[in-house]
Amino acid sequence: MTPNAPRPEVLRYTAFSSAPDGGNPAGVVLDATALNDSDMLAIAADLGYSESAFLTAPPEGLGSQEGRAYSIRYFSPKAEVPFCGHATVAAAVALAARIGPGELVFATRAGTVPVVVAEEGGTVRATLTSVEPHLEEIADADLTEALAALGWPAADLDRDFPPRMAFAGARHLVLAAATRARLADLAYDFARLEALMHRLDLTTVQLVWRESATVFHVRNPFPVGGVVEDPATGAAAAAFGAYARDLGLVPEDAILTLYQGEDLGRPGELTVTLRAGDPRVRVSGTGTRIS
Repeated sequence: MTPNAPRPEVLRYTAFSSAPDGGNPAGVVLDATALNDSDMLAIAADLGYSESAFLTAPPEGLGSQEGRAYSIRYFSPKAEVPFCGHATVAAAVALAARIGPGELVFATRAGTVPVVVAEEGGTVRATLTSVEPHLEEIADADLTEALAALGWPAADLDRDFPPRMAFAGARHLVLAAATRARLADLAYDFARLEALMHRLDLTTVQLVWRESATVFHVRNPFPVGGVVEDPATGAAAAAFGAYARDLGLVPEDAILTLYQGEDLGRPGELTVTLRAGDPRVRVSGTGTRIS
Protein backbone atom coordinates (compact mmCIF):
# COMPACT_ATOMS: atom_id res chain seq x y z
CA MET A 1 0.00 0.00 0.00
CA THR A 2 1.58 3.28 -1.06
CA PRO A 3 2.00 5.97 1.62
CA ASN A 4 -0.76 8.14 0.15
CA ALA A 5 -3.16 5.31 -0.64
CA PRO A 6 -6.37 5.30 1.41
CA ARG A 7 -6.62 2.54 4.01
CA PRO A 8 -9.18 -0.04 2.84
CA GLU A 9 -12.35 -0.58 4.82
CA VAL A 10 -11.79 -3.24 7.47
CA LEU A 11 -15.00 -4.93 8.58
CA ARG A 12 -15.36 -6.89 11.81
CA TYR A 13 -17.59 -9.95 11.82
CA THR A 14 -18.00 -12.91 14.14
CA ALA A 15 -18.53 -16.44 12.83
CA PHE A 16 -20.37 -19.41 14.32
CA SER A 17 -22.60 -17.21 16.47
CA SER A 18 -25.47 -14.83 15.85
CA ALA A 19 -24.35 -12.71 18.83
CA PRO A 20 -21.48 -10.22 18.38
CA ASP A 21 -19.86 -11.36 21.64
CA GLY A 22 -19.96 -15.06 20.70
CA GLY A 23 -18.12 -17.19 18.17
CA ASN A 24 -14.83 -16.20 16.60
CA PRO A 25 -14.22 -12.63 15.39
CA ALA A 26 -12.43 -11.97 12.11
CA GLY A 27 -11.40 -8.95 10.16
CA VAL A 28 -12.70 -8.83 6.59
CA VAL A 29 -11.33 -6.66 3.78
CA LEU A 30 -13.63 -7.02 0.79
CA ASP A 31 -11.23 -5.23 -1.57
CA ALA A 32 -7.58 -5.92 -0.77
CA THR A 33 -6.35 -5.12 -4.30
CA ALA A 34 -4.03 -2.35 -3.11
CA LEU A 35 -2.50 -4.36 -0.26
CA ASN A 36 0.74 -6.31 -0.29
CA ASP A 37 1.63 -9.14 2.09
CA SER A 38 3.13 -6.79 4.68
CA ASP A 39 0.01 -4.61 4.62
CA MET A 40 -2.28 -7.58 5.20
CA LEU A 41 -0.12 -8.92 8.01
CA ALA A 42 -0.04 -5.48 9.64
CA ILE A 43 -3.84 -5.16 9.50
CA ALA A 44 -4.27 -8.65 10.96
CA ALA A 45 -1.79 -7.89 13.74
CA ASP A 46 -3.48 -4.58 14.51
CA LEU A 47 -6.88 -6.27 14.79
CA GLY A 48 -5.45 -9.05 16.97
CA TYR A 49 -8.04 -11.61 15.88
CA SER A 50 -6.91 -15.17 15.25
CA GLU A 51 -7.34 -14.59 11.49
CA SER A 52 -8.51 -11.96 9.04
CA ALA A 53 -9.63 -12.44 5.43
CA PHE A 54 -8.53 -10.40 2.42
CA LEU A 55 -10.44 -10.61 -0.87
CA THR A 56 -9.31 -9.79 -4.39
CA ALA A 57 -10.45 -10.65 -7.91
CA PRO A 58 -10.76 -14.38 -8.70
CA PRO A 59 -8.32 -16.26 -10.92
CA GLU A 60 -9.43 -16.62 -14.51
CA GLY A 61 -11.83 -19.52 -15.05
CA LEU A 62 -12.86 -20.00 -11.43
CA GLY A 63 -16.36 -20.55 -12.78
CA SER A 64 -19.05 -18.80 -10.84
CA GLN A 65 -21.76 -16.25 -11.40
CA GLU A 66 -20.15 -12.89 -12.12
CA GLY A 67 -19.44 -10.94 -8.96
CA ARG A 68 -19.70 -13.97 -6.69
CA ALA A 69 -16.21 -15.45 -7.03
CA TYR A 70 -13.11 -14.19 -5.22
CA SER A 71 -9.55 -14.98 -4.33
CA ILE A 72 -9.13 -14.99 -0.56
CA ARG A 73 -6.10 -14.98 1.71
CA TYR A 74 -5.95 -15.38 5.47
CA PHE A 75 -3.52 -13.80 7.92
CA SER A 76 -3.10 -14.39 11.64
CA PRO A 77 -1.29 -11.72 13.70
CA LYS A 78 1.97 -13.60 12.99
CA ALA A 79 1.72 -15.25 9.57
CA GLU A 80 -0.38 -16.24 6.57
CA VAL A 81 -2.35 -19.48 6.87
CA PRO A 82 -3.52 -21.59 3.89
CA PHE A 83 -7.16 -21.83 4.92
CA CYS A 84 -9.38 -20.51 7.70
CA GLY A 85 -12.97 -21.63 8.14
CA HIS A 86 -14.26 -18.94 10.47
CA ALA A 87 -12.82 -16.10 8.38
CA THR A 88 -14.41 -17.72 5.30
CA VAL A 89 -17.79 -17.72 7.03
CA ALA A 90 -17.25 -14.13 8.19
CA ALA A 91 -16.32 -13.02 4.66
CA ALA A 92 -19.32 -14.82 3.17
CA VAL A 93 -21.71 -13.19 5.64
CA ALA A 94 -20.13 -9.80 4.95
CA LEU A 95 -20.54 -10.32 1.19
CA ALA A 96 -24.16 -11.38 1.65
CA ALA A 97 -24.82 -8.01 3.29
CA ARG A 98 -23.47 -6.31 0.13
CA ILE A 99 -24.61 -8.53 -2.75
CA GLY A 100 -27.25 -10.76 -1.19
CA PRO A 101 -27.36 -14.41 -0.08
CA GLY A 102 -26.61 -17.20 -2.51
CA GLU A 103 -23.65 -19.15 -3.82
CA LEU A 104 -20.06 -17.93 -3.59
CA VAL A 105 -16.75 -19.44 -4.64
CA PHE A 106 -13.41 -18.70 -2.99
CA ALA A 107 -9.99 -19.51 -4.41
CA THR A 108 -7.78 -20.26 -1.40
CA ARG A 109 -4.17 -21.41 -1.15
CA ALA A 110 -5.56 -24.83 -0.19
CA GLY A 111 -7.91 -25.06 -3.18
CA THR A 112 -11.38 -24.00 -4.29
CA VAL A 113 -13.95 -23.61 -1.50
CA PRO A 114 -17.64 -23.14 -2.41
CA VAL A 115 -19.87 -21.39 0.12
CA VAL A 116 -23.65 -21.07 0.26
CA VAL A 117 -25.16 -18.23 2.28
CA ALA A 118 -28.82 -18.33 3.32
CA GLU A 119 -30.94 -15.95 5.36
CA GLU A 120 -33.95 -17.00 7.38
CA GLY A 121 -35.79 -14.90 9.93
CA GLY A 122 -33.02 -12.33 10.08
CA THR A 123 -30.32 -14.93 10.77
CA VAL A 124 -27.58 -15.44 8.19
CA ARG A 125 -25.91 -18.85 7.88
CA ALA A 126 -22.97 -19.78 5.68
CA THR A 127 -22.00 -23.32 4.68
CA LEU A 128 -18.55 -23.98 3.27
CA THR A 129 -17.44 -27.14 1.50
CA SER A 130 -13.87 -28.15 2.27
CA VAL A 131 -11.20 -29.36 -0.09
CA GLU A 132 -10.68 -33.12 -0.05
CA PRO A 133 -9.34 -34.14 3.37
CA HIS A 134 -6.82 -36.74 4.50
CA LEU A 135 -5.35 -38.16 7.72
CA GLU A 136 -1.79 -38.89 8.79
CA GLU A 137 -0.30 -40.89 11.64
CA ILE A 138 1.68 -39.02 14.28
CA ALA A 139 5.01 -40.42 15.49
CA ASP A 140 5.10 -41.61 19.08
CA ALA A 141 7.84 -39.12 19.97
CA ASP A 142 5.83 -36.22 18.52
CA LEU A 143 2.72 -37.29 20.42
CA THR A 144 4.72 -37.49 23.63
CA GLU A 145 6.04 -33.98 23.02
CA ALA A 146 2.55 -32.63 22.27
CA LEU A 147 1.16 -34.07 25.49
CA ALA A 148 4.10 -32.73 27.47
CA ALA A 149 3.58 -29.24 26.02
CA LEU A 150 -0.12 -29.42 26.88
CA GLY A 151 0.54 -30.83 30.33
CA TRP A 152 -1.80 -33.74 29.60
CA PRO A 153 -0.99 -37.19 30.97
CA ALA A 154 -1.48 -39.89 28.33
CA ALA A 155 -4.01 -41.50 30.67
CA ASP A 156 -6.31 -38.49 30.16
CA LEU A 157 -6.82 -39.30 26.47
CA ASP A 158 -9.96 -41.04 25.19
CA ARG A 159 -8.66 -44.36 23.84
CA ASP A 160 -11.58 -44.63 21.40
CA PHE A 161 -10.21 -41.61 19.52
CA PRO A 162 -6.65 -42.31 18.35
CA PRO A 163 -4.40 -39.28 17.85
CA ARG A 164 -4.05 -38.28 14.21
CA MET A 165 -3.06 -35.32 12.08
CA ALA A 166 -6.00 -34.31 9.90
CA PHE A 167 -6.15 -32.00 6.89
CA ALA A 168 -9.13 -30.31 5.24
CA GLY A 169 -7.41 -27.17 4.01
CA ALA A 170 -4.99 -26.86 6.95
CA ARG A 171 -3.25 -29.41 9.18
CA HIS A 172 -4.47 -30.05 12.73
CA LEU A 173 -3.47 -32.52 15.41
CA VAL A 174 -6.61 -34.20 16.80
CA LEU A 175 -6.46 -35.25 20.46
CA ALA A 176 -9.49 -36.44 22.42
CA ALA A 177 -9.94 -35.86 26.14
CA ALA A 178 -11.50 -38.59 28.25
CA THR A 179 -13.49 -36.08 30.33
CA ARG A 180 -14.99 -32.61 30.00
CA ALA A 181 -12.93 -31.55 33.02
CA ARG A 182 -9.73 -32.45 31.17
CA LEU A 183 -10.80 -30.36 28.19
CA ALA A 184 -11.70 -27.42 30.44
CA ASP A 185 -8.31 -27.44 32.17
CA LEU A 186 -6.11 -25.95 29.47
CA ALA A 187 -2.88 -24.25 30.55
CA TYR A 188 -0.13 -25.18 28.13
CA ASP A 189 3.51 -24.29 27.41
CA PHE A 190 3.05 -21.75 24.60
CA ALA A 191 6.63 -21.75 23.28
CA ARG A 192 7.02 -25.53 23.49
CA LEU A 193 3.78 -26.27 21.66
CA GLU A 194 4.51 -23.56 19.09
CA ALA A 195 7.89 -25.11 18.29
CA LEU A 196 6.36 -28.56 17.79
CA MET A 197 3.58 -27.18 15.62
CA HIS A 198 6.03 -25.35 13.38
CA ARG A 199 8.03 -28.53 12.97
CA LEU A 200 4.92 -30.57 12.07
CA ASP A 201 3.36 -27.78 9.98
CA LEU A 202 0.24 -27.65 12.15
CA THR A 203 -2.23 -24.77 12.19
CA THR A 204 -3.98 -25.66 15.45
CA VAL A 205 -4.37 -28.55 17.85
CA GLN A 206 -7.95 -29.81 17.83
CA LEU A 207 -8.84 -30.90 21.36
CA VAL A 208 -12.19 -32.71 21.58
CA TRP A 209 -14.49 -34.32 24.11
CA ARG A 210 -17.44 -36.45 23.02
CA GLU A 211 -20.68 -35.61 24.81
CA SER A 212 -22.86 -37.98 22.76
CA ALA A 213 -22.87 -39.83 19.45
CA THR A 214 -22.95 -36.64 17.40
CA VAL A 215 -22.20 -33.83 19.87
CA PHE A 216 -18.66 -32.73 20.70
CA HIS A 217 -16.98 -29.95 22.66
CA VAL A 218 -13.75 -28.64 21.17
CA ARG A 219 -10.87 -26.26 21.89
CA ASN A 220 -8.03 -25.11 19.64
CA PRO A 221 -4.66 -23.86 20.91
CA PHE A 222 -3.16 -21.62 18.21
CA PRO A 223 0.30 -20.46 19.32
CA VAL A 224 1.69 -20.43 15.77
CA GLY A 225 -0.79 -17.64 15.00
CA GLY A 226 0.20 -15.65 18.06
CA VAL A 227 -3.07 -16.50 19.80
CA VAL A 228 -3.39 -18.69 22.89
CA GLU A 229 -6.68 -20.18 21.75
CA ASP A 230 -8.96 -19.90 18.74
CA PRO A 231 -12.59 -19.38 19.86
CA ALA A 232 -14.25 -21.25 16.93
CA THR A 233 -12.30 -23.06 14.24
CA GLY A 234 -14.00 -23.99 10.98
CA ALA A 235 -10.94 -25.52 9.31
CA ALA A 236 -10.34 -27.76 12.32
CA ALA A 237 -14.04 -28.69 12.40
CA ALA A 238 -13.77 -29.86 8.78
CA ALA A 239 -10.61 -31.82 9.58
CA PHE A 240 -12.29 -33.39 12.60
CA GLY A 241 -15.32 -34.41 10.55
CA ALA A 242 -13.05 -36.25 8.12
CA TYR A 243 -11.14 -37.80 11.02
CA ALA A 244 -14.27 -39.07 12.77
CA ARG A 245 -15.76 -40.48 9.57
CA ASP A 246 -12.58 -42.10 8.25
CA LEU A 247 -11.92 -43.84 11.56
CA GLY A 248 -15.50 -45.12 11.74
CA LEU A 249 -16.35 -43.08 14.83
CA VAL A 250 -19.46 -41.63 13.18
CA PRO A 251 -21.56 -42.79 10.19
CA GLU A 252 -20.60 -41.81 6.63
CA ASP A 253 -23.83 -39.81 6.53
CA ALA A 254 -23.91 -37.70 9.68
CA ILE A 255 -24.55 -34.25 11.08
CA LEU A 256 -22.25 -33.37 13.97
CA THR A 257 -22.58 -30.46 16.37
CA LEU A 258 -19.39 -28.93 17.76
CA TYR A 259 -19.54 -26.49 20.66
CA GLN A 260 -16.53 -24.23 21.03
CA GLY A 261 -15.64 -21.07 22.91
CA GLU A 262 -17.59 -21.84 26.07
CA ASP A 263 -14.41 -21.92 28.15
CA LEU A 264 -13.38 -18.53 26.71
CA GLY A 265 -16.72 -16.83 27.30
CA ARG A 266 -17.38 -16.68 23.53
CA PRO A 267 -19.75 -19.60 22.90
CA GLY A 268 -20.13 -20.74 19.32
CA GLU A 269 -21.73 -23.62 17.46
CA LEU A 270 -20.38 -25.34 14.36
CA THR A 271 -22.37 -27.83 12.28
CA VAL A 272 -20.37 -30.48 10.43
CA THR A 273 -22.17 -32.39 7.68
CA LEU A 274 -20.81 -35.62 6.19
CA ARG A 275 -22.26 -37.16 3.03
CA ALA A 276 -21.70 -40.74 1.90
CA GLY A 277 -19.81 -40.86 -1.38
CA ASP A 278 -18.39 -37.33 -1.00
CA PRO A 279 -15.05 -37.09 0.83
CA ARG A 280 -15.42 -33.35 1.35
CA VAL A 281 -16.80 -31.95 4.60
CA ARG A 282 -19.36 -29.19 4.99
CA VAL A 283 -19.10 -26.77 7.90
CA SER A 284 -21.83 -24.26 8.61
CA GLY A 285 -22.65 -21.60 11.13
CA THR A 286 -24.25 -18.25 11.64
CA GLY A 287 -22.43 -14.96 11.56
CA THR A 288 -23.00 -11.31 12.33
CA ARG A 289 -21.29 -7.96 12.16
CA ILE A 290 -19.46 -6.72 15.24
CA SER A 291 -18.84 -3.15 14.10
